[in-house]
Amino acid sequence: MGRLDAVCVSGSDLLSLPDSRPSRSGIDKKPVSGRVAVHELGLDGDVQVNRKHHGGEGQAVYAYGQEDADWWAAELDRELPPGRFGENLRTSGVDLTGALLGEQWRIGTALLEVTAFRTPCVNFERFWGVPRLVKRFTAHGATGAYLRVLETGELGAGDAVEVVLRPDHEVTVGLAFRAATTQQHRLPELEPALRYLPVKDQPKLAAKIAARSGARA
Repeated sequence: MGRLDAVCVSGSDLLSLPDSRPSRSGIDKKPVSGRVAVHELGLDGDVQVNRKHHGGEGQAVYAYGQEDADWWAAELDRELPPGRFGENLRTSGVDLTGALLGEQWRIGTALLEVTAFRTPCVNFERFWGVPRLVKRFTAHGATGAYLRVLETGELGAGDAVEVVLRPDHEVTVGLAFRAATTQQHRLPELEPALRYLPVKDQPKLAAKIAARSGARA
């Protein structure tokens, strides 16, 4: 059982990124106090700007682990407080990279389901001001996890993160990320967990899996 260390929301959809004109982004999230309501598409007070790549039923909530944040803090010699990864939930004691797609978590009165890895984007790199961060983030592979809301409710810092269900397959967040990026020959391994991915991503990934499986035959 893990712990929810912080709940973070953006509060604004306008962010001035380094060396750029103001850009619409919800990546700059800050911790909030008290209980936060969780609805089907995210947390109260959170702004999701680019719904094509962020948000929606399969990416309603994003979690990042304190252990992975500590690794990056040491790697970059900087503080990385909750929200700095654009995450809604900062957890501790939860292996996010090793979480199974379809794994269910009870946090407070909400029930969440692990759906996908996070793909780093250029806004993330510009937000941190670290050159080649997308490549470095990809190489390290600790992406955090996107979550679907199965049951609405409320959660808050200090709540337990209880894994209440683990599906009968071996497709982890880490495996899915590698298969989709640097190890695409492993795409067919994702087929048992395809139904847990965000609905919008399933057709494209299914086609890629079929193409790879056909090439192997």
